[in-house]
Amino acid sequence: MTSPFRNLPSVSRLLAHKRIRPLVSRMASDTVAELIRQQLQETRQAIAAGHECPPTETLVESVLARAELLLQSTLRPVINATGVIIHTNLGRVPLSREAIAAMEAVSHGYSNLEFDLTQGERGDRLVHLEPILCQITGAQAAVAVNNNAGAVLLALTVLTKEREVIISRGQAVEIGGGFRIPEVMQQSGARLVEVGTTNRTYLSDYQQAITDDTAALMRVHASNFRVIGFVESPPLEDLVRLAREHDLLLLDDLGSGCLVDTGQFGLAAEPTVQDSVAAGADLTLFSGDKLLGGPQAGIIVGREELVARLRRHPLTRALRLDKATVAALAATAIHYVRGEALEKIPVWRMIAMPLTTIQRRARRWARAIGAPARILHGRSMIGGGSLPEEGLPTRVVAISAHAGRSVTELAQRLRLSQPPVIGRIEHDQLLLDPRTVAPEDDSTLMEAIAAALKR
Repeated sequence: MTSPFRNLPSVSRLLAHKRIRPLVSRMASDTVAELIRQQLQETRQAIAAGHECPPTETLVESVLARAELLLQSTLRPVINATGVIIHTNLGRVPLSREAIAAMEAVSHGYSNLEFDLTQGERGDRLVHLEPILCQITGAQAAVAVNNNAGAVLLALTVLTKEREVIISRGQAVEIGGGFRIPEVMQQSGARLVEVGTTNRTYLSDYQQAITDDTAALMRVHASNFRVIGFVESPPLEDLVRLAREHDLLLLDDLGSGCLVDTGQFGLAAEPTVQDSVAAGADLTLFSGDKLLGGPQAGIIVGREELVARLRRHPLTRALRLDKATVAALAATAIHYVRGEALEKIPVWRMIAMPLTTIQRRARRWARAIGAPARILHGRSMIGGGSLPEEGLPTRVVAISAHAGRSVTELAQRLRLSQPPVIGRIEHDQLLLDPRTVAPEDDSTLMEAIAAALKR
């Protein structure tokens, strides 16, 4: 009996196939040969499991498909029509044009990332960030690492290791992705001391928990949830005063990194970095890619001697920013110095977008889409661990099932378009919010919807 494995072509035979030969001009020949070996190995396993040996053309198609998957990056731009402004799953927030240009400028060649042009000797990459971060926050000194969880880990490791840190039980929160503040604190070597209850913590709770082993009081802003009703927590100023009385540190983890008064947009008041620094927090920690509107980063501002200790610690190097992130963060901070954050930084431009502008765009969308579309009142959410449950009035274009195509199928077709379009489904309607779509993407969005609605 003839073995079914004998019908499998060799690696060299497939390499010489007329449809595979052109691949060598697009990728290394060794890589093409390895893709063929992987496909043949999987095919042998399938044959051993009882399947028939596929024809050579089927194997060629499989190898070509593998190659295309390898050649195309799975990370790609999408159009966010969900109405969620800070969308963690979609990359948090877009960067300003100036931040993108700054990243490109330092990436296509060399830069003075760690070189002092005046002295002609080795420099410090943080020198490009510290002056401007101090200027916009009012702090004495600043350091930046790869994200805010890293910033918290660094501060606790350097300043509170093997000592107690007192925190309200209601602030021992999960910060996303399954990571929790108590777990981050445990990794730092600090000993967590929870006081108060989930909904009510008094200054006296902190006072009674202080021992000779206490290193710091810590406030963690509830940036991704809200407790309402019978709640109580001491003001930051009172915590600062208590810390001073006992010669302790006050660490303020703000998370969202807000530098703008959110009340002017009808939103709840979000604690600002400037207020934290002015209240006397020894260190204030926050994200670069939420309400700050920049790239992913964790920023620590505060007392000069404390920041100096952080900068000297080996963990700072392990968590350091790359040159592109340094450039983007500096460019974003410059928008605040120039007083142009609302016009230049996309997250604030979207928050500040007038309802009349949104309604005008929604009408254009609805006219272009036609019969299955109508305009509804809706709410855009801030999202991304900032201003929990806070939203802004908006107008959405709602598309119902059409021509035998369900809303779920329509949403899938849009996700698979080029570029992908992401909306949200509510009450068996696909909702598209103009607030989170860049105006220059309107025509691309309409083309994708037209294609998705075709039979």
